[in-house]
Amino acid sequence: MSGILLHLVPSSTYALVGLIQWHLLRNLQDRGANRFPVSILLGAALLTHGYVLWLDMFDGSTLHFGLAIALSLTLWLALVMYFAESFVTPIDSLLTLAMLPAALCAFLPAVLPGSMHVSADGWAFRLHFVVAMLAYSLFTLAALHAVMMAVAERQLHHARLTSPIGGLPPLLTLENLLFRLIGVAFIFLTLTVGSGVLFSEQVFGKPLTINHKTVFTIISWLLFGILLIGRHLRGWRGRVAQRWTLAGFVCLFLAYAGTRFVLEVLLHKP
Repeated sequence: MSGILLHLVPSSTYALVGLIQWHLLRNLQDRGANRFPVSILLGAALLTHGYVLWLDMFDGSTLHFGLAIALSLTLWLALVMYFAESFVTPIDSLLTLAMLPAALCAFLPAVLPGSMHVSADGWAFRLHFVVAMLAYSLFTLAALHAVMMAVAERQLHHARLTSPIGGLPPLLTLENLLFRLIGVAFIFLTLTVGSGVLFSEQVFGKPLTINHKTVFTIISWLLFGILLIGRHLRGWRGRVAQRWTLAGFVCLFLAYAGTRFVLEVLLHKP
C-alpha cells in the first residue's frame, strides 16, 4: 500500500498540473502571471517522480528494471528536458497534453514493478544505460512534437484551431525544434548502438547476440539517420519528417518496451 501511495504523489501532481494548464488554455488566459506557481508545481512533480524512480530501480548494486519502469523513466527524462525547454519556447499546449501520459507512467511501476534484475556495478553498463535512456527520452519528446505538428497542420487545413493547439508556436518553430531534438538524440542513439556492438562483453557481460532488441534498435538508428540526411540534402519537412520520426520512434519503442510487454505482461517471464 505504501508503494502505491508513494507513486500516487507524482502521478496526481502531474494530473493537477495538466488540469490547471488546460483550464488556463481553454479560458484563453495569459499564462505569464501563472508561470511561476505552475512551474513550481511541475518541478515538485519531477523531483518526487525522480525520487520514486530511484527507489524503484536501485537496491544497492542491483538494478531493477521492466516495462513500467522503462516507460516511467523515459517520460521523466523527456519531461525534465521539456520543462527546461518551456522556459525558452512557449510550448504550454504541448506540455499540457504530456501530463496525462506522465501521470499514467509515473503510477505504472506500482502495479507492474518488473522482474529484470541486473548488476549495476560496472561503469560501462551504467554509461551505456544513461546514454540509452537519454536517447529514448529525447526521441519520445520528438515523437510528441511530431504528433502535435500533425494535429496542428490538420486543424489549420480545416481552419479550426482548438485552444491547446492554438497556443502552440508557429509550425516552422516546432519543426526546427523537432530536428534539433532528433539531431541530439541521434548522437546518443549512435553511442548506444556503438557501445552495445563494440563493448557488449564489458556492458552486458556476454558477446553480442542478434535478437529483437538489437534488430529494432538498428532499424530505428537507420530510419533516423536517413531522416537527417534527407533533411540536409533534400530539405525534408512537414508530413514526410513527421512520418519518418514516428516510424523511427515505433521501432525504438519495440526494441525494448514492446519486447518487455510481451515477456512480462503476456508471457509472464522475467
